[in-house]
Formats: sequence, structure tokens, C-alpha cells
Amino acid sequence: MKYVNHITELIGNTPLVKLNKITNTVPGTILAKLESYNPGHSIKDRIGIKMIEDAERNGKLKKGGTIIESTSGNTGMGLALAAIKKGYKMIATMPDKMSLEKIDILQAMGVEVVVTPTNVTPEDPKSYYSVAKNLEKKIKNSFYVNQYDNLSNRIAHYHGTAPEIWNQTNGKITHLIAGVGTGGTITGCAMFLKEKNENIKIWGVDTYGSVYKKFHETGVFDETEIYSYTTEGIGEDIIPKNVDFTLIDHFEKVTDKDAALMTRKLAREEGILAGNSCGSAVAGLHQLKHKLSKNDIVVIILPDHGSRYIGKIYNDKWMKQQQFI
Repeated sequence: MKYVNHITELIGNTPLVKLNKITNTVPGTILAKLESYNPGHSIKDRIGIKMIEDAERNGKLKKGGTIIESTSGNTGMGLALAAIKKGYKMIATMPDKMSLEKIDILQAMGVEVVVTPTNVTPEDPKSYYSVAKNLEKKIKNSFYVNQYDNLSNRIAHYHGTAPEIWNQTNGKITHLIAGVGTGGTITGCAMFLKEKNENIKIWGVDTYGSVYKKFHETGVFDETEIYSYTTEGIGEDIIPKNVDFTLIDHFEKVTDKDAALMTRKLAREEGILAGNSCGSAVAGLHQLKHKLSKNDIVVIILPDHGSRYIGKIYNDKWMKQQQFI
């Protein structure tokens, strides 16, 4: 009989799919890494199990403990799978801009969700970072995972996502495009791929309202760059330890509207029901297509599934409220 012993054993080995109609004006071969094929439907499954197992080895998480994390939703799901497997309780803090589907899914998996205001500074006691940190102080035998500064995040991609991409392209990849949130995906992949071939270009997709692009180009953390935006899962108002700016060749900002419209286009033209930041990554590709040639092999990481955005990106009423359509 052919089966696995637990659903977490299905994490990784996600497919590469060639994009066609949506990239017909883009030179080169454009391949999408479909991370929605992980059991929790996002790339964050990879880091969830890795961060928990490393915490156990380091003695930071003990039997009967509580996992605490500040998340935009997907990391919460990855951690929930690990918590279920290993018998931990879990609390997730989430900003109120996140889709209702993400909250409902986490609660369905037994996670206690604490919703916090979006439009506050990271240092504000009400921010989802601060609330998570305070919960760790209050709850005995608890562990705040902190995906932003927990370097197990990037290592999961160094050992998993990047080698898969290298093998799937037979080492022919010339460009990697990924949205940058915690920075773990793009940095971990860049570490591995640049070791294999230092000429591989690493392009990070940022959003307006985030500090990444200007910080990368000038070294200046400009607080005037920070404001609320609707695109979920990418951009930051902090500089996480997981981001290694020396490994990223370029940051490209994409508007909320362009990200949302491209996400819908992925579904209608490629049959890929993808998440919000997936559309942002493809829109970033289009903005950078003048830098590509016909012989390039471009891999775009599509981090999650569109089922988490049905009430937003795929809802005409919400899209009209945002003046995106």
C-alpha cells in the first residue's frame, strides 16, 4: 500500500507549471512554482514544521506548550499543521486587513485567533507583533515563533524550495521572482541558487506602503514610505533578520490594483486560482520584462491558493469598493 503517515509528510515537492497566455508578451520561458500544492495550501507549510522542530531541538518548546505567532494567515496554517501533529496549543495574532477566510480556516484548525488593528506602528502595544510578544510573557511554557527574525525560516527554503527549483529546471534557471514579506523565501532560495550559479538574478516584489525597495537602494529606513495597503503577505514596516539585501538584485514595487487584477487574470487565463501576492509577483514580472531575453528561464514563486481571498480579490463588490474595477 502507498500512503504517508501524516499530512505534514506531503509538504514540498510542489510542481513547476509553464505560464502561457498571461505571459505571451514576456520574453523567455516563465515557470510558476505552485506552492498551493502543499497540504496547507501555501509555501508557509515548509517553514511551519521547520521552525517548530528546531525550537524543540533548542529546548524553546516543550511538551504541552503553546505556539504563538504573528501572521498574515499562511504561516499560521503551516504552524497549525505542526501543532496538530505534535499536540501543541496555538494562538495566532492577525491584523484586521486580512481576509475573513484566513481567520475562519485557522479557527477550523483549532487555532485561537486574536485580531489586531492594521494601521498602527510595529511598536504600538496593539500591533500584531506586540500582542504576540506580550502573550508569550503571560503564558507559561509558550513560544513566540517570530517568523520575521527566526532564521529557521530561510533555512527551510535553502534546504527545500531552492533545491527543488534547481533540479526542476536542470540548473537552467536564470531569474527567480518572489514577493518579499518576512524575507525567508527569497533569501533562503537566493542563498542556495547563488551558490550554484552567482549569475542567477534574484528579483524581489514589494508593495507601495512598504520600506523594502528604498532601504535596498539607499540604506535608508524611511518611515514616510509606510502606509496601509491591501496586498496581503508581502511588504513590511520593519526590517526582518531573514532578509539578506545583499542577495537580492532588484526590488520592484507593484500597486494594490495591479496585484489584484493580475491575480484574477491568473485564474481566467491560466486556470490558476492563486492568492493576492501571486498576482503581485506576475505583475512585477510584466514591469521587468524589458530586462529579459528569449533564452531566459524565469521561475516565479506563487505562494498560496486563491480560496483564501474569495471574499476579497475574487469578489466584485469588494473590488469595486477598492476602485480596482
